[in-house]
Amino acid sequence: MRKVSDVLRRKGNNVTTVPASTTVIDALHMMADQNIGSVVVAENGKFLGIMTERDYSRKVILKGRSSTDTTVGDIMSSDFPSVSERDTIEHCMELMSSKNLRYLPVMSGENLNGIISINDVVKETILTQQETISHLHNYIHS
Repeated sequence: MRKVSDVLRRKGNNVTTVPASTTVIDALHMMADQNIGSVVVAENGKFLGIMTERDYSRKVILKGRSSTDTTVGDIMSSDFPSVSERDTIEHCMELMSSKNLRYLPVMSGENLNGIISINDVVKETILTQQETISHLHNYIHS
């Protein structure tokens, strides 16, 4: 059974972090430059939340706010359930599905170890299925 640690081992645990005072437009430029859909909001190494493209569209654009006057701290999502590196991919998929989330912080106590996305969960699930198919194929042809 695959775990969160497998995802982080494959993709790494580097995350783009910004302080809460960063303007939304600056965060969006970073996200576009790095081709990512979210940034972690942290102060003094403490995880505060995540600002996503969804936060931007729903809390800035649709509310008529200015991207240059709004900070990521104003619109970030902070009510994420956290997962640990020991949690299974199935558990993450259930959390993401039931709470309609695209990202989960991977925590070890108060420390952020990385972020996993729904894309990461899908990739791990596909890898697991491919391995199962390969094992079954080898078993049948042995």
